[in-house]
Amino acid sequence: MKSSVINKRCRFGFLAWALAVIVAGQNTFVFAQTGASQNGEAMTLPLAVELALKTNPLTRATAAGRELADAQTAEARAGRLPQVQLSETFTNGNNPVFAFGSLLEQGRFTQQNFNLPLLNNPDPLTNFRFGVTVKAPLFDQWQTTTRIKRAQLGQQQAVAQTNLIEQQVRFETLRAFYGLLLAQAKKEVSDEAVKLAEADVKLSRDRVEAGTAVVSDLLAAEVQLAEALQQQIQTDGDIVTAQAALNTALGLPVSTPQRITGQMVEKKFDLAEQEELIRLAMENRPDLNRSGLAARSGEVQAQAARNEYLPRVDVFANFGASRNNFVNGSSDYTVGASVTFNLFDAGRNARIAQARAEASLAVSQQQHLTNQIRFEVVRANQQFISARERLKVAERIIAQASEALRITQDRYQAGLTTITEVLRAETTLTRARLLTLSARHDFYVGYASVMLATGRLTDVQAFIS
Repeated sequence: MKSSVINKRCRFGFLAWALAVIVAGQNTFVFAQTGASQNGEAMTLPLAVELALKTNPLTRATAAGRELADAQTAEARAGRLPQVQLSETFTNGNNPVFAFGSLLEQGRFTQQNFNLPLLNNPDPLTNFRFGVTVKAPLFDQWQTTTRIKRAQLGQQQAVAQTNLIEQQVRFETLRAFYGLLLAQAKKEVSDEAVKLAEADVKLSRDRVEAGTAVVSDLLAAEVQLAEALQQQIQTDGDIVTAQAALNTALGLPVSTPQRITGQMVEKKFDLAEQEELIRLAMENRPDLNRSGLAARSGEVQAQAARNEYLPRVDVFANFGASRNNFVNGSSDYTVGASVTFNLFDAGRNARIAQARAEASLAVSQQQHLTNQIRFEVVRANQQFISARERLKVAERIIAQASEALRITQDRYQAGLTTITEVLRAETTLTRARLLTLSARHDFYVGYASVMLATGRLTDVQAFIS
């Protein structure tokens, strides 16, 4: 309230303000702006959410998770492509088999190499072997297909996780933003309460000096002022804490100065019935979707383990060149195919059992999450309803407290009551204003909680007046 409105009859000025708001039916709470944002302009809620989605560490972590899932999918698809290997080997020795075979590979085997003493005790021989090997799977027990399916499911899980984190970041930013607005609004109320208490002390002192009031009236007014000052100190600390909470949601240092602008005006949020909200949650919750994908991934892995009983078919081709130096030599090649059966693999049954257990665990976790989501929806819905009803009561209390203060002030001016009754009425009205502010904050945040619980907090347009 501007200083020009406050005069020596500040109590009546405060009452006039409260009654004007009620008569106009505006019930609007406009919050002060303190500090300075990084760009020198006041930050709105949409800008705060946009900044949080870019700078919050959780969103950066989910982006890395999506990149990881994409890389795993690309790696899985590569399993269908052939493998090509190049090698260069140097060998020196007088092993008879090695010497005999190397001479053949190098194309230097002659009639004299059939000499039995030389065959049994050859001279040391050097062999340089260059090779190219190509191997491709024709049928790999569906393992590559399984890895691709699981990788694709991992990509979908990463998308669901990103959606979940974005909604959580959006909610935390919204709650912190309105928390700061609430702290600033309470600071305004406490400042006005201090000014009213100071005016009461001055008025009581003047009356005591004039002999029209007793000292106890002055003492009561001074106690009221002390309580108002304590509340003012508390609200100062609450603003610092709320700014730190907002900076944390934004992913900024807690001491970053912020200047925000916004209103929590009278608003009507439409919500469906509780059962319908639960149904919407089952359809839209990203974490439930991710849990279902995890269960499917477990089933795919279990099938992959069972597929190990199938044969494996590969084709291969080798090209090589052997020489006794870097120039002279002879080349050769081989091509072929192989069919492999694992007749006995001691760990295969264990892998199958492990895959089945993981699939069963994923299904159980999905069922638990489903029950948890139902509870979260019920809790969020009931908290919203509670905040809505408390807000209605608080708004009525303001009207009643304002009228009570007006009557008490009139009676005090006529000498029909004491300053204590006036102070009590002022305290009641201040408390009613604070309760209304808190209830409206809880009303806004409660609606956001319901939207988060049902997986539909995809923007903040519903909160913009």
